[in-house]
Amino acid sequence: MTYHSKIVEAGKAIAPFAQTWDGIEPENVARMRLQNRFHTGLDIARYTAKIMRRDMEAYDADPANYTQSLGCWHGFIGQQKMISIKKHFGTTKGRYLYLSGWMVAALRSEFGPLPDQSMHEKTSVPALIEELYTFLKQADARELGMLFRDLDAAKKAGDAVNTHRLLHKIDEFETHVVPIIADIDAGFGNAEATYLLAKKFIEAGACCIQIENQVSDEKQCGHQDGKVTVPHEDFLAKIRAVRYAFMELGVDDGVIVARTDSLGAGLTKQIAYVKEPGDLGDQYNSFLDCEEVDAANLGHGDVLIARDGKLMRPKRLPSNLYQFRPGTGEDRCVLDCITSLQNGADLLWIETEKPHIGQIGGMVSRIREVIPNAKLVYNNSPSFNWTLNFRQQVYDAMVEAGKDVSAYDRAKLMSVDYDGTELGIEADERIRTFQRDAAAQAGIFHHLITLPTYHTAALSTDNLAKRYFGEEGMLGYVKQVQREEIRQGIACVKHQNMAGSDIGDDHKEYFAGEAALKAGGAHNTMNQFAA
Repeated sequence: MTYHSKIVEAGKAIAPFAQTWDGIEPENVARMRLQNRFHTGLDIARYTAKIMRRDMEAYDADPANYTQSLGCWHGFIGQQKMISIKKHFGTTKGRYLYLSGWMVAALRSEFGPLPDQSMHEKTSVPALIEELYTFLKQADARELGMLFRDLDAAKKAGDAVNTHRLLHKIDEFETHVVPIIADIDAGFGNAEATYLLAKKFIEAGACCIQIENQVSDEKQCGHQDGKVTVPHEDFLAKIRAVRYAFMELGVDDGVIVARTDSLGAGLTKQIAYVKEPGDLGDQYNSFLDCEEVDAANLGHGDVLIARDGKLMRPKRLPSNLYQFRPGTGEDRCVLDCITSLQNGADLLWIETEKPHIGQIGGMVSRIREVIPNAKLVYNNSPSFNWTLNFRQQVYDAMVEAGKDVSAYDRAKLMSVDYDGTELGIEADERIRTFQRDAAAQAGIFHHLITLPTYHTAALSTDNLAKRYFGEEGMLGYVKQVQREEIRQGIACVKHQNMAGSDIGDDHKEYFAGEAALKAGGAHNTMNQFAA
C-alpha cells in the first residue's frame, strides 16, 4: 500500500469522529502507522520466518546465496549493525542477527558474568529478543521520520521532483527488522520446559530457534571440554517441543536449528533405551567404549549391556558418566544430523574444533547421502585462532605440494614476521573467502560469528581508555571517535536524534500543534553536526 493510500485509509477511519476528534490529521496517523509496522512479536516472527524460508530456497538453487549474521548482546548493538548494513549495502537481504547464549550468560545475567553453562535466567533470552526488536523498530521510525521531514521541506519549497523521489523512497522503504537466530542452549530443562521457553522466544519475535544435544544441567560452551550429550530420543523430544510451540502460536514455518556437540563431546549421562537391535537407541549405545566381561567375573555395581550375544561393560567414570570410544565423533555427528532432520529440524549446526572446509564438507557429504538438501548454520567462532589455523593449513598444503618451507616455523606461525610472506598472504586470502568457499563446498547456508561485538566493545574501549586517560586527553576521544564518526557518516554522531529526540518532537507537534515545546531548535548543539 502506498503512502498516499495509507493517508486515505487513515482519513476514512477518522471521518466518523471528525467533529469530536479535533486536530487528528490523517497524514500524521499514516506516518505513525508506517513507523510502527509490527505490533507484536508474533507479527515479527511470522514475517521473518518467511524471509528465512525464501533465503533457504535461494541457497538450495545457488550456494552463492548464503546468509550471514553477527552476534549482538544489546538492542543498540543490533540496531547499529542493521543501520550500517543499510548504509553500506542498500539492503538487509541475507543479513540476520544472532543471539548468543554465551553473551547472555557473560553480559546479561543478574548474577553477573557467568560461563556458558545455562546458569543465567532463562527469561533473559526472550527479553533480549524483545529488546533487539524494540531497537530495530525504533530504527525504522527514525529513518522514516527523517524522510517525512525531508518530504515536508520539499513540498514547502515546491520541489516536485524531490517530492516524487521521497514519496517513492517511503513507498519502497525496507525495514531494519530481520530474522534472529536465537540460542535456547539445551532447552533449560526437560521437553516441557523447552516448549514453554520456546513460546516465550517466539512471542518476543524469534522465527528461528537453535537447540543443542547436550545434557541441560551439564551444559558447556561448545568450545570447551566436558560436554555431555543425550540419547537421540531425548533430543528429538525437544525438537518436537519447539515445533509444537511454533505451530501453537501460528508460526507454521518457524525454523529449527539442531546443533550437535558430538564431535567434541566424548561423554554421555545415559545409556539409551533399546527396543530392538539396530534401532536409534542401539545405534547410540554402539559408540560406547565397552569391554567384554565374563558373567563369573563381575564387579560390584557393574552396569552391563548385551551386544551380539556378549556381555559388555561400558566404561564409567567416577562422575557416573559413560564415555564413547575415541575417534567416533564424526560418525556420531552424522547420525545426530540425519536423525534431527528426519524429525523436524530444518538446519544443522556442527560445532567443530577448527574452521576447516574439508572436515565440515566431509561430514555434510555423508549427511546428504540421506538428506540431499541438508544445510548448515556454522559458527565462525572467535574461539578459533583464525590466523594460526589457516597459516598451519597453508603450511601443510605447501609441504604436501613439495614446496620449501624452511623459512617457516609451524609452531610459531602466529608471529608478525610472517604477515607479509607468501604463506601469510595466502592464509589471509583463504580466511577472506572462507564463507563463500564453505557455502559452495560444505553446505553452509548461514555464517555467523557468535561473539564479535563482545570483542569489538572490549577493543574499542581499551583503545579509548588508553588515549583519553593518557597524554592525548580529550584528543583521544575527538580524533579516534568523534572525528571518525563525522567523516565516516556514522549516524550516532547525532546521538540525540538516534535516541529518538526528533521522533519525540514530531509527536509533540502532532499532539500540541504550534504550542509544542520542541527540543530540536536553534540552540540544540546537535546542529553543529549538520555541516
